[in-house]
Amino acid sequence: MLTSAIPNILSTQEWVDVFNQLGYPVYMLPFIGVAKLLGIIALLVPGFPRVKEWAYAGFFFDLTGAVFSGLMAGGFDPLMLFMLIPYGLGTLSYIYYHKKNG
Repeated sequence: MLTSAIPNILSTQEWVDVFNQLGYPVYMLPFIGVAKLLGIIALLVPGFPRVKEWAYAGFFFDLTGAVFSGLMAGGFDPLMLFMLIPYGLGTLSYIYYHKKNG
């Protein structure tokens, strides 16, 4: 998430092009970037279990929205299968977070 949060906050040309292609307003880029950054902080700071749950949910909503947007805008592309990596890592992180805090 951090690898996309910073470019989103800065509204880099690459992300502006992606948002234009998907038909989303560019003013959403910094908002989404800040939300991702706050989610990362929420997961890294000890305590605050309810905030962590919301951060995990937000990340999965973000990833699901990205996949859905890509499918609707351009159809299936085999490169989309790479999205399984962040889904898998997020799922493992969530499972081990709950095992740790029992």
